[in-house]
Amino acid sequence: MDNEAFTSAILGMTNTLYRVAATQLRQRADQEDAVQECLRRAWEKRHRLREDRYVQTWVIRILLNECHRMQRCMARTLPAEDVVPVHQDESNELKDLLARVEERYRLPLLLHYIEGYDVAQTAAMLHIPQGTVKSRLARGRKALKAMLEEEVFEE
Repeated sequence: MDNEAFTSAILGMTNTLYRVAATQLRQRADQEDAVQECLRRAWEKRHRLREDRYVQTWVIRILLNECHRMQRCMARTLPAEDVVPVHQDESNELKDLLARVEERYRLPLLLHYIEGYDVAQTAAMLHIPQGTVKSRLARGRKALKAMLEEEVFEE
């Protein structure tokens, strides 16, 4: 992949990178640092990318690794109530519900339903089997459904 094609691919997925970072890190500054470090590493190692079609999967995996590295360095956990993905098209209610879902289900839900990656791509990004992605999507949907039913019955 040449430099122009790589740059174009990265520019096209910038919003996705920030949304993924928002699911992992609480502070906006930390999210920005993680994305910046991810892009720096991806640029330096762009020659290692074997197939151009996997650039998005590869860059998101770098970002997730950077987010996890930052979490370990800061020795803190992320309460689900404090993490809200940044996406202009979603209602605040959906953001609030998604933020309340357990992290292990939240990220597959975000990547699959909001970002539009298929199960195989999501599995590759998260380094988990496709069956695990499917079960986490099902459990995440079940958790969202329970939250929605809870709100309906509370009113």
